[in-house]
Amino acid sequence: MKRLQLVIAGLAAALLIGGCVAYPAAPAGPSNFDLSWDAALGAAADAGVQVTSADRASGRITGSKAGAAVAIALQTQADGSVRVSFDAQNAEEANPTLNERWLSNYQRRMGR
Repeated sequence: MKRLQLVIAGLAAALLIGGCVAYPAAPAGPSNFDLSWDAALGAAADAGVQVTSADRASGRITGSKAGAAVAIALQTQADGSVRVSFDAQNAEEANPTLNERWLSNYQRRMGR
């Protein structure tokens, strides 16, 4: 009787182990930062900003549009999201819609 119980337990274990499936890891793709960086840089070009500096390591993009200084900053947050800020001081007089145009282009490039 004990031998029969061992055989049944062995068969049950084999069936359970046979039902386990290991899936391969998802292929690595661009990070949230990389996607945001590319979108921010492209949106600046779309809005007519002449980029003078783009330092991915520091997350800073600088440039100008019609004499107004433009600064874009990207920072990875603790939860993995990316905070993106756009600042174009003195652009309100010469380019009153520059901020909105950049944001619209950024959102489009991010697929939103």
